[in-house]
Amino acid sequence: MEKNYNFKVIEKIIHRNLEKNKFFFNQNDYLNRENFCIMVPPPNITGYLHMGHAFQQTIMDVIIRYNSMIGKNTLLQMGTDHAGIATQMVVERYLFNKEGKIKNEYTRKEFIKKIFSWKKQSESIMFNQIKKLGHLIDWKSVRFTLDSEFSIAVNRVFISLYKEGLVYRRKKLVHWDPKLQTVISDLEVDNRICKQTMWYIKYLILNNNNHIFNKKYLVVATTRPETLLGDTALAVHPSDNRYTKYIGSFVKVPLINRVIPIISDSSIDISKGTGCVKITPAHDFNDYAIGLRHKLLMINIFTKDGKILNKLNIFNYNGKIIKTIDNRVPENLKNQDRFVARKKILFFLKKNNYLKKFISYKIRVPYGDRSGVVLEPMLTNQWYLSMKQLSILAIKAVKTEKIVFVPKQYKNMYLSWMNNIQDWCISRQLWWGHRIPVWYDSQNNVYVGENEKLIRKEYVLSQDIILYRDPDVLDTWFSSSLWTFAGLGWPKNTKKISIFHPTDVLVCGFDIIFFWISRMIMMTMHIIKDKHGSPQIPFKTVYVTGLIRDEEGKKMSKSHGNVLDPLDMIHGISLSKLIKKRTKNLINSNMIDFITSNTIKSFPKGISAHSTDALRYTFLSLASTSRNIHWDMNRLQGYQNFCNKIWHASCFIIKHIKKNNMKQVFFNSFLLNEWILLELNNIIKKYHHYFHLFRFDSISQLLYQFVWNKFCDQYLEIIKPILKNGSDYEKKVIKNTLLYLIKTILILLHPIMPFITTYLWDIFQKKNQTQLNSIILLNPIPKYNVYFNNINIIKFMNWFQKMILVFRNIRSDFKVKHTKLLKVYLKNLSYKIRIFLQENYSLLKKVAYLKFMIEIQEFKIPSPYIIRIIDNIEIFILVDSFLDVNLELQRLNKKIILLKNQINNIKNLLLNKNFLVGAPSHVIKEKKFLLKDNIRFLKKINNQKTVLLKKI
Repeated sequence: MEKNYNFKVIEKIIHRNLEKNKFFFNQNDYLNRENFCIMVPPPNITGYLHMGHAFQQTIMDVIIRYNSMIGKNTLLQMGTDHAGIATQMVVERYLFNKEGKIKNEYTRKEFIKKIFSWKKQSESIMFNQIKKLGHLIDWKSVRFTLDSEFSIAVNRVFISLYKEGLVYRRKKLVHWDPKLQTVISDLEVDNRICKQTMWYIKYLILNNNNHIFNKKYLVVATTRPETLLGDTALAVHPSDNRYTKYIGSFVKVPLINRVIPIISDSSIDISKGTGCVKITPAHDFNDYAIGLRHKLLMINIFTKDGKILNKLNIFNYNGKIIKTIDNRVPENLKNQDRFVARKKILFFLKKNNYLKKFISYKIRVPYGDRSGVVLEPMLTNQWYLSMKQLSILAIKAVKTEKIVFVPKQYKNMYLSWMNNIQDWCISRQLWWGHRIPVWYDSQNNVYVGENEKLIRKEYVLSQDIILYRDPDVLDTWFSSSLWTFAGLGWPKNTKKISIFHPTDVLVCGFDIIFFWISRMIMMTMHIIKDKHGSPQIPFKTVYVTGLIRDEEGKKMSKSHGNVLDPLDMIHGISLSKLIKKRTKNLINSNMIDFITSNTIKSFPKGISAHSTDALRYTFLSLASTSRNIHWDMNRLQGYQNFCNKIWHASCFIIKHIKKNNMKQVFFNSFLLNEWILLELNNIIKKYHHYFHLFRFDSISQLLYQFVWNKFCDQYLEIIKPILKNGSDYEKKVIKNTLLYLIKTILILLHPIMPFITTYLWDIFQKKNQTQLNSIILLNPIPKYNVYFNNINIIKFMNWFQKMILVFRNIRSDFKVKHTKLLKVYLKNLSYKIRIFLQENYSLLKKVAYLKFMIEIQEFKIPSPYIIRIIDNIEIFILVDSFLDVNLELQRLNKKIILLKNQINNIKNLLLNKNFLVGAPSHVIKEKKFLLKDNIRFLKKINNQKTVLLKKI
């Protein structure tokens, strides 16, 4: 072994060996054991993985390794998501930069072929990242949500749902992205608080003959004056006294002179704006709901790319087009961009005295998180999935705890959303994705099936009838909602699905509970049935993590330029390369200077290299119950030091052990061994307990404290004198215990730190062959021994270590070498400690480097001495041979001053009537006890000082 831990070399060796032995993944031999499966949430194929992916995937790997090592047959199923909008957008930009072409310059087939080619490169980058993190994945069985087998599953589900009447097509209001020209989901809407202008517009009131009534008008406040082209009513609250007399009357829309009614609706906020609202059902979600209630016309004014139509599209409230109503558009507005049209409309309103006033106003504006443009509510034909029926079983599964959320508070979040669920828009206007399995004839009759050949056969259609396929694709969330069962091979009756479904744990962030977790539960329980015909759940436990944020607490995002690549934590990266990486492919180029400045501030010297194990351990330490996780480079460095500590401890052990039979460790009653094995046994108990609770932060802290403090700083230091000066028997049992301890520690650490533990395990196995498996992963994690729990030994050793620390400090203060043995007297021993000292006298003398350790009953000790008190036991250390009397007197004087101050403060507090009246009785009691204890200790210090003065 090298003197220092060279993780770069070691990790390469482990990677090479694991791939060579084909043991980077569990072979899943389907033995007759309990099975355990985690389906890795498939990351989007849009580039490299970020810290959030690495964080969650590391947790999954830790869980899998743990369950494998407690005897289960495990599967960690990896896959990637085709990520419709995100991928198409990235590839469009890539192709434009590379070939100078936009999407429509390719055929659909050519474009999809280009994406598949790009997908291979992107997947290769991601898979390399995951391999570097050391996850137990069978890379030969990775799934892709757009592979041929997955497509069969998606089509099968869509067709089944359609035939059940749960899938339908209807014209409804959706979030429309004018840049991407597709509907987008709520998850892809970025609601930003923006400073806008609120325009107050006059709508002239008409009399019964539809003429302007005495130039009276109502004022409407809006931030989107261009939408007046689609106004179909004004609405007021029925109890608003300002407007009740106008309800049922009509007004004329400025510019286009459309006559619209004044209606009443209880949803109108009297205090907002003027309390009189323009209703544009085709371009506002609240207006759409009002339009449905009052059966208003719905008028679409925009093209798909956000320009004003040459002719308005007018529909009734059921979405059927109406051609009998005037749909003309002012000439100067035709084909104008929506924001240009806004300026022209405002110019008209000002010129013709329709604009009363305007004010600055802050409101939420919906932006597309991918495109970065303002979204438009748009009335479009889309495919929907009815959710109410599907939600019933999914709600029951969580309420009855067939599916458990960890932490528990996310159960309420899930149920709240499910109880108010709306139908799901499942179609997207893209080329990349699962093409909707629907065909139409010239009369717009709908035919649903896997392909045109089967449709013609099923519907008995002749070749004369021309069919064309729906150009839309399914929402990515639709295909990913089938992940647990389609990812295991459904609709084929594969061995994997029969053994591993339902899966055991889903690990994901709280931000997709609504958009993915709930949909997986609903879809799985509706489609998949067990052998008894009962609905099958997709997973038994949902472990919800927080979101990793940067040093300033901001969400990591490529658009914000604060994303960190986990490989940069491992390999390191210079400041210049990090800036280049963070500013590459930004949607908003104006962010470059800001991102550069922030990166220099956070990483002035770039990022240094760290071991993969240190990164994995840091991830586990951050896996608390918090919703927000702040990334901390100092913690990463701390766990790199922990790796070094393990390495140096292993070097020490290898230096001292030879080939021995380990069996003796279980049959000796050597005090030091009993103590450390008892401590280890308690650690094992808590270790399994925390795994059951998914408290990975507690596991990391537990192991860190035991290995660093108990094992390295205490046990290894205590046994050094035994290894040097002990008897042959003492040395033998210590070495056996050392070997057992380090191997058990490596096993406990292995799920979190697979690289260093695998390497060290191999060395220890070669050094000392045992019955344990040569591959660390195949060794069982020890179980807690309920019969091995002697609390008295632990209490005694805790006291004895305090005493050793006193001796170490004295040696350090007075520069006394270990070759100089200390003379110690003890007073006020308890019965149990007296027995322990008597039984282990010879051993404890060696451990503490003592000439003798004698109990005394009366105060008759040769002078000079130093006194210390540990748990009421007085310890007198003779210092006649090495004491600097003047130096010790200075130290005692400082102690006396400190004690006197403490005594005076407590006395004054106990004389304070307000304190005595207001303080709890137990606090007053503690203060009195502390006063008494300090007075007693001051007396002993003064006695010690008197002895030293006599020495002078």
